[in-house]
Amino acid sequence: MPITRRTALQATLAAAAASSCNWRRVSRPNILFVMTDDHAVGHSSCYGNKFVKTPNLDRLAAEGTRFDSSCVTNSLCAPSRACVLTGAYSHVNGIRGNSEAKNAVENLDRSIATYPQLLQAAGYRTGIVGKWHLSHDPAGFDTWRVLPGQGEYFNPTFIDNGAKKRYDGYATDVTTDMALEFLKARDPKPWCLVYQHKAPHRPFLPPPRFAKVFDKVEIPEPLTFNDDYATRKVAREAEDMRFDVSLEGDYKDLPKGLSPRDKKKWIYQRFVKDYYGAIMAVDEGLGRVLKHLDDERMTNDTLIVYTSDNGFFVGDHGWYDKRFMYEPSLRVPMVVRAPGARRGATHDLTTLNIDVAPTILDYADIPAPPSMQGRSMRPLLAGAAPVDWRKSMYYTYYENSWVLAGKGKEAMADPSFQFFTPHRIGPHRGVRTATHKLIQYYAEGDYHELFDLERDPNELNNLHGTAGSETIAAELKRELERLRVQYRDTD
Repeated sequence: MPITRRTALQATLAAAAASSCNWRRVSRPNILFVMTDDHAVGHSSCYGNKFVKTPNLDRLAAEGTRFDSSCVTNSLCAPSRACVLTGAYSHVNGIRGNSEAKNAVENLDRSIATYPQLLQAAGYRTGIVGKWHLSHDPAGFDTWRVLPGQGEYFNPTFIDNGAKKRYDGYATDVTTDMALEFLKARDPKPWCLVYQHKAPHRPFLPPPRFAKVFDKVEIPEPLTFNDDYATRKVAREAEDMRFDVSLEGDYKDLPKGLSPRDKKKWIYQRFVKDYYGAIMAVDEGLGRVLKHLDDERMTNDTLIVYTSDNGFFVGDHGWYDKRFMYEPSLRVPMVVRAPGARRGATHDLTTLNIDVAPTILDYADIPAPPSMQGRSMRPLLAGAAPVDWRKSMYYTYYENSWVLAGKGKEAMADPSFQFFTPHRIGPHRGVRTATHKLIQYYAEGDYHELFDLERDPNELNNLHGTAGSETIAAELKRELERLRVQYRDTD
């Protein structure tokens, strides 16, 4: 019988099921995976923010490890979630964009195992609550209660194991209630709960209890708020990511007669304060879950991973949203508390969202399948960084790449095409090291950007093509091609 993708998946799940005979002999931890939406790395108090208070996330950082160089491999909601589930890049798992073309629907490659499927096969009780954001029903879960699409902040409808049901209340609170229902079930099996929030996705609607927390506070604007994009032509063309271009319609109470500068400042203050209110509600919900684990004496036996699906421009470069390979979009919070691991540690080695699945499986004593391209973070959590840990990371953003096979740049130049090309950001790929970053916009005539992250951490000065940059540019281009081959992204 020839080996097909389906039989390969069946073999992988069978191997995980075979390992389940050990779970009563080997103490397997419970697993809590927490994901927010668009939570930028610098916008919680454990990452140094002085305005938004996140005491429960701070607690996780104090009891575990805070990763300071954690990156996504494709900064967009659906692709990032697929990368986490499969431990593989977008071109492997099948989810390259939120939608690659009009009426297109991308599905996860069902022949590739996800970590919930492997845990379920190995004897774990599995559940997911909150945001899902993939086009097909969840698989590998004993129970699933997810928002359709983006969902609503107030009185949201959930798809409850296949049936739509409306719930009263605020989405973050409802999702937390569902999480606690799952955790309160009496079952001897170890469990895995995927606990995913809509918040703080735009439009930010904090609950009333946090809506006015910052009314008397002036939040400083980012250093790059008035970026002129002088050396970055693609950034200069991304006008509809700018506060002063696209967000005026979000606020019905925007004062009339403001100067362009004052209007931009007003929108930013409202934007960031609502964003922080939504984050505080997420942290409050996390506190309720942590308290339950404490009360049931499960804390020391539970692996907890907190992250976001992607970073976010919270006024950085005068923008909102994500997509670009620039640092605010690329980097995400990653806080991990693991049984027996170090406490209060920080790590600056580069970790990726595709590392989450191998890490979870490692703690569950389940071998990661060959399809997973990430690497377990368990040695980093123990304080023993492998000498061969990655020195560079590969990024690839695909959305709108389909247009290259059709009308190409003619279509992208058509104003009516804006609906299909969010923010007019074309596909690009890049490589990032501890000191430098190279981005290749292959839909823009092979246009490149090169940044010295030590001297120019805000990525304002594109060095590509300038005198003295030839050697590092050539080195990074070779490294980019090496990583493309390593991750099988050469089509």
